[in-house]
Amino acid sequence: MKIKFLAHSSFLLISDQGTKVITDPYKPGCFNNALRYKPIKEVADIVLISHDHDDHNYTKDIVGSPKVIKESGFFVIKDVEIKAIHSYHDTQKGIARGTNLIFVINIDGLRVAHLGDLGHDLDLSIFKEIGPTDILLAPVGGYFTIDAKVASNIFNNMKPKVMIPMHYKTTAIDFPIAKVDEFLKEKQNVKKISGSEITITKNILPQEPEIWVLKMANE
Repeated sequence: MKIKFLAHSSFLLISDQGTKVITDPYKPGCFNNALRYKPIKEVADIVLISHDHDDHNYTKDIVGSPKVIKESGFFVIKDVEIKAIHSYHDTQKGIARGTNLIFVINIDGLRVAHLGDLGHDLDLSIFKEIGPTDILLAPVGGYFTIDAKVASNIFNNMKPKVMIPMHYKTTAIDFPIAKVDEFLKEKQNVKKISGSEITITKNILPQEPEIWVLKMANE
């Protein structure tokens, strides 16, 4: 499987058979140009939308006629299995910012969990629903999502083989969120990848949990 970090919370996952999954596509220029990442011009077979905010639900730039998943449930599309799990965008059970979907993606024998715009720590029932995770894609910037402290707690409890941080401050976004460095403080086993794309197979996964920081292709 290939993973390409597009920007913000948006990734492109490509299976060995060529099935293409895009997570949480953003709208360039949204929120009065507070988000200035380049448009997503990738082809997709599947688009996963964690919630209906413009920085996570914009499909008009995506090439093709993808199946869009934006509700909880279990889905099988081509060689990819997807479980969408109900959660919240805040600590008040959705009162402040609404609901959120966590996506568990089974692809090429790997389990990838994308937490969307998760706004709260996970309880035991959600940990069990997610199950053992090879690759965790998790927000770390805080304010609109979980912050570095809660993201660290989830990382320590889930113990994925690899965690890739997302939804953090860069020069292309004016949201009042923290940089990834806040999450990385005092962390062990951090690898800063030189590019935006990696190929992962079961046999190259680390034995102990690692944090891999990818560059954003569309920054």
